[in-house]
Amino acid sequence: MLVLLALLPLADGPVVTVGSRSAMVPAGWTAEKPANRLRSHQLKLPSPDPALAAGELVVFPDSDPNPDKVFPRWAATVEPPDGVTPEANAKRSKSDANGLTLHRLDVSGTWKYKEFPQAKKEERRPNWRVVWVIAAEKGSATHLRLSGPAAVVEKHLPAFDRWLEALAPDRSPKR
Repeated sequence: MLVLLALLPLADGPVVTVGSRSAMVPAGWTAEKPANRLRSHQLKLPSPDPALAAGELVVFPDSDPNPDKVFPRWAATVEPPDGVTPEANAKRSKSDANGLTLHRLDVSGTWKYKEFPQAKKEERRPNWRVVWVIAAEKGSATHLRLSGPAAVVEKHLPAFDRWLEALAPDRSPKR
């Protein structure tokens, strides 16, 4: 019977490791070969509109755990929409669950994308949304970046949030 269970297709996507935790990503998110050695995982998120690019989730292990150090630099890579200040565009939040702290930065506008921070080539991506998360536990941290056209990120954001919750399940006894 165990052999038969092992052969059944999984309902969801691949398992992604973040620090000491792992969770299966939502169905439809496709694992890709990471574009560079800094990424441990790279996933393509399908677009609901053929006219829009797909979204992307990338995972950077062994990263800086300090949001006050990295968030300003990340936020500066996105030009806010007209009439919105950079400060108002950079929405920050923090949550804690079962030893995992999630620091989140959510920005929208024109992303001045570079493959590497030191790269000279910059690609401007208008009407883009980027959600960065620092998942920190016991002195280590992993950076996650969900990015894509604003409508694509909006579609996948609830599934992304559920996936983050699965990384830190509530193990308290049920009453």
